[in-house]
Parts: sequence; C-alpha cells; structure tokens
Amino acid sequence: MTRGFLFASLAAVAVLGFAPGLAAPANKAAAAKDWSRTVVMTPEGGFRMGNPAAKVKLVEYGSLTCPHCADFSKSASGPIAAAVKSGKLSFEYRSMVLNGIDAAATLLARCGGPTRFFAISGKMFATQEQWLSKISGVPKAEQDKTMALPVPERLARVAELGGLTQLAAQSGVTPDEARKCLTDPAAHQRLGQMYEAATALGIEGTPAFFINGNKVHAHDWAELQPLIRKAGG
Repeated sequence: MTRGFLFASLAAVAVLGFAPGLAAPANKAAAAKDWSRTVVMTPEGGFRMGNPAAKVKLVEYGSLTCPHCADFSKSASGPIAAAVKSGKLSFEYRSMVLNGIDAAATLLARCGGPTRFFAISGKMFATQEQWLSKISGVPKAEQDKTMALPVPERLARVAELGGLTQLAAQSGVTPDEARKCLTDPAAHQRLGQMYEAATALGIEGTPAFFINGNKVHAHDWAELQPLIRKAGG
C-alpha cells in the first residue's frame, strides 16, 4: 500500500389514546423534550446535537480515519447523548479532514444531512478498522488506476473500495445521492475551509475539544468528562 494512495490529500443524521370515558390526569406533567433529537448544521459547518442554549457547549474537531476519534466515539457517544437529552449539554462535531480517505468518508457522512449525520459517522467510527483495512488491501494495479482519476472521481472510487457507500446506504443515502456528494466541488471546498478554520485555532491533531469556546486539554472521555461536569454539564 503506497503512502500516496492512503493519504491522498483533498484538492482543495403516538398520540396517546384514552379509552372512552377516561380523562387524562389533571396534573400530569408534560413530557420533557428530548434534545438529542434536535440536530442542526452550524454556521461553522459542523453538526450540533442538542439545546442551542445549553449551559455547556462541547465541540469536537475530529477525523473519521483517526483511531483516537473512533475510540472516543465508542466510549463517549452514549454518555454524551444522555447528557444532551436533558438540555444541559450540546455537542457539535466539526470535521478536520486529514487525508483523501477521510475526505471520502466525511463527504458521505455529511451527505445524510443533520438528521442522519451522527448515525452514519457513528457507524463509520464503529467499523473504522474494517473499511480502512479494505482500502489498504487494494492491489497495486487498482491503486494506480484510482490515483490516476480526477480528485472527485478518486474519492468516489475510494468510497466504493472501502464499502463506505454501502455503509451510508444503511442510513438511507442512495447511491446516486452518495455520488453527487462525493463529486460536489462546493462540498470539497467546504471541507477545505473547515480545515483552515481548525488550523487557525491552533489545532494540530484530532480529536481536539472545546468547552464553551475554550480549548481543553483532554484526549479521551475519561479526561473530558470531569471537565464537562465542572462546567455544569
């Protein structure tokens, strides 16, 4: 597996029925809002889950090919979703694309929009070793053929070789939608802008975390959780 192929750079997510004659309890409290179901794209290009007015705002800069980011996703997704649900914490993921394979995976994860982003990216993190292994095992002749393609076509081919297109399809992204996202110049440019914004903040690697706008020294959930609690989350 050649380094150039693996790290080819990006050019540039019932109404309750009552039986007749029965009335709802007069003082029954309304069900609390589940903020984990509220996901939007932010002006910075990230995807935020939760209450925009949450007391604690957590931002992660991550890469879908980063093993430490995958470990964080596996250990922290459940606790973060539980905290977000209450409205006390919001969680935003901002992509910092590090290589061509990362670009292909990220474009597909973003292709599902806010409602499907976390489902798709979560699956990619959970199966990261498998799809990276598929790509790294591509025969040399196929590597050379893929590298000769224009960047948009190259990313689409890498996604096919790794089974990423099929993975996104499990969350409803059709093959046609996937191809459009993978070859969209505006989407490529957006990832480049997000990378530049991350480096302007002094981020040199992933994952990197900010709490209420301040960068914190944490690399995993064990280090991050007490900082979130201290901030009131």
